[in-house]
Amino acid sequence: MRLQAPSSLPRGAVLILALAAAVLLSYFSIRNAVAVDNADLQTRQGYERSTRLEPGDYRNWYLLGRYWQYNLEDTDAAKAGQAYSAALSLNPRSADVWSDLASVYEAEGNPSGARDAYLHAKRAYPLSPEISWRYGNFLLRQGELDPAFTEIRHAVEVDHALGAQAFSRSRGVEPDVQKIVDRVLPQASDVYVQVISDQVFEGHIEIALAVWDRLTAIHPRLRLPDVYSLTGDLLKRKKYADARRVWDQAVGFAGLGDLQGPRDSVLWDGGFESGLSGGSFTWLYPVNFQGVQISIDSRETHSGNHSLRLTFDGRTNVYFNHICHNVVVEPSTDYRFSAWVRTRELATDQGIRFELSPLGTQDGSAVVTSDVHGTQPWSQVETSWTSGKDVQEMQVCLLRYASDQEGHRIQGTAWIDDVALTPAAMKKAKP
Repeated sequence: MRLQAPSSLPRGAVLILALAAAVLLSYFSIRNAVAVDNADLQTRQGYERSTRLEPGDYRNWYLLGRYWQYNLEDTDAAKAGQAYSAALSLNPRSADVWSDLASVYEAEGNPSGARDAYLHAKRAYPLSPEISWRYGNFLLRQGELDPAFTEIRHAVEVDHALGAQAFSRSRGVEPDVQKIVDRVLPQASDVYVQVISDQVFEGHIEIALAVWDRLTAIHPRLRLPDVYSLTGDLLKRKKYADARRVWDQAVGFAGLGDLQGPRDSVLWDGGFESGLSGGSFTWLYPVNFQGVQISIDSRETHSGNHSLRLTFDGRTNVYFNHICHNVVVEPSTDYRFSAWVRTRELATDQGIRFELSPLGTQDGSAVVTSDVHGTQPWSQVETSWTSGKDVQEMQVCLLRYASDQEGHRIQGTAWIDDVALTPAAMKKAKP
């Protein structure tokens, strides 16, 4: 049998089809790329051009709808609704499109349409905190508090960053703080802390305290800086008992209730064991100041694991009073102050000493201890101090007077540890 050679015609047709397919793919790819570029212009002309180039892509219609809805200079709710409807005809399960369409309906005075659109959005993405947040706020505006709080709580449970805003908005319709905490806030420490800080910033200190008391009931784990704003504001308002109560509770929640240091002292962390500074009842000091380097030292201590070290570089005759500690005290009470100090080659005629002074009142006077300089082993510095009848807060500061002798610049190192301020009656009661 004689075999015929294959015809070249089928092969030519395949080649033509392949070339046509490549051209079509290139055309659509280029058109899609041009549509994306136009959308990226973020202009009305760009969005409209992208819908003409790629009318089957719902995202182009969605972006056009957002332009008509949110562009303040060219807003058109009707055109936004038309664009969203076009987007939903292509992708009826887009929660974002339904949610924005709901906003359009509400703005047009169509709450039933808005509610229906939000419910479509929730069915499309039931776990979305954004959808729950927007729907919950819609329900708040409609006065439907129970379902509103349910939606807002779900949003905050998923996205804790919404906590302060959720609390603030809920207070606009519900004055009972306890109800808001119960119905809107999940039992999460960071949510409560965020709400407390926001209420302090807004000047609502009593509300912040009420939320704090609810937080203590769940025995949270906290960082002590979480309460700096609350205790600081309480001190400014002279709510000394509340400030100390919150601080003492926070110390326990932060796991710092068993710091080593002088017992019965009303001065917190006199042994520098926490490593914290800058808070209401922590030490306050800069890292460096006019030739003085300040740091926590774990190698040289009087007791415990740390002390505070000061290194003077010998370049200045510095007046220094920038290491301080604020303390809540009882009025008309005798106290005994003590601190342990070690120095090495602290070359100056004016060494380091401590100053105790009342805060917030003219009642009472400052007391200054003797100084320590040269090279000295760990030595105790002591003095007595009595609060005035109106004094409820005082300050302990490390002090170095500038020398009045020419050329007496301070150089060398000093360590401080176990600083204490103890009620004299308590000290006498000890065997």
